[in-house]
Amino acid sequence: MRRGIAATALVASLALAATACGGDGDSGDEAGGPVTITWWDTSNATNEAPTYQALVKEFMAANKDVKVNYVNVPFDQAQNKFDTAAGSKGAPDVLRSEVGWTPAFAKKGFFVPLDGTEALAEQDKFQPNLIEQAKYEGKTYGVPFTTDTLAFVYNKELFEKAGVEAPKTWDDLKKAAATIKDKTGVDGYWGSTAGYYAQPFLYGEGTDMVDADAKKVTVKSPEAKKAYGTWLDLFDGKGLHKADVTADAYAHIQDAFVNGKVASIIQGPWEITNFYKGSAFKDKNNLGIATVPAGSAGKAGAPTGGHNLSVYAGSSEEKQQAALKFVKFMTSAKAQETIALKNSTLPTRDDAYTDKVKADPGIAGYQTVLPAAQPRPALPEYSSLWTPMDDELPQIASGKESLDKGLSDAEIAIAKLVPDFSK
Repeated sequence: MRRGIAATALVASLALAATACGGDGDSGDEAGGPVTITWWDTSNATNEAPTYQALVKEFMAANKDVKVNYVNVPFDQAQNKFDTAAGSKGAPDVLRSEVGWTPAFAKKGFFVPLDGTEALAEQDKFQPNLIEQAKYEGKTYGVPFTTDTLAFVYNKELFEKAGVEAPKTWDDLKKAAATIKDKTGVDGYWGSTAGYYAQPFLYGEGTDMVDADAKKVTVKSPEAKKAYGTWLDLFDGKGLHKADVTADAYAHIQDAFVNGKVASIIQGPWEITNFYKGSAFKDKNNLGIATVPAGSAGKAGAPTGGHNLSVYAGSSEEKQQAALKFVKFMTSAKAQETIALKNSTLPTRDDAYTDKVKADPGIAGYQTVLPAAQPRPALPEYSSLWTPMDDELPQIASGKESLDKGLSDAEIAIAKLVPDFSK
């Protein structure tokens, strides 16, 4: 998932969506001509979209009976745009849906169940936990397209110069950061104040924002307080960069890391191509990738993220069949290998991790941390729970609110999102 990435491109010809969307009562296709479907791609317009556009052309060349109108929709706008469009029967026929959106849209009836369809004909090739994450109430509403998780990424040269190794625990990280500062003059670690990036701290204490099974809000539990306390401590100390609570914090942290101005951060594989563009990683092998440090409960891990391809339930039967064919092509082993090689993103199929793909040290590194990734609960509201944390954590990190006050406010906000949960 891409948390905090600023959208850099305009929606590519939204007029296409208006003329070629499914479910508007008019197919827009000439009799005997190709069926026209629209795909909303929510990937980065600069780093990833060109690869997808090339694959769309390849698909159409091999399938003359289908025309695909490609539309790149900025990720941070796509969820609301689709929600609005689907509610008025004007949505695209295929959506690149963030995994957290999939159950939410499925609950609203916006997606077609894909079990037994052409799109999932090779279901056994996909990693089982990713298929499970595409389900809602026992049915599968998306085909895993890309996957990701957060990792501890570090500058091997700076770590070696300081004589330290990738930390196994958060306490190890504090010690390593101080040593790196002493030995190199560079801060050892720069943390994020975004809710998604604080999630590993919760997992490290064996907890989460909510307990979905018990239907309880747990963001203010003793375990959660300890987790967020550890997170907060990593903004204060030798070699620990102070919290950035500006609107451009994500870019500041990323820029500092890729240019060797900070030795380590927590980041996802969607930035692999950008890592390599920085002065610190012209030698790709200088990029260190490790599982995020463990908490006091001895647990380490980060959320399983990524995207599914889902088909709009409001499209005509003809468009749905064309969409299923398109989804099957885009999630094939060949397409996923192409995407991985061009975009340095992680495939969702085991047979797409070819020798060529694994030759990229970034992909190979992130593949090693995937086993520690934790799937999100099958809770339609879950992805929205990070919004209260995005509001409160910067206030806590900047000292404008105490940890207790911030978590209390987050608890109130989360309780409103899941009103049937107890505190």
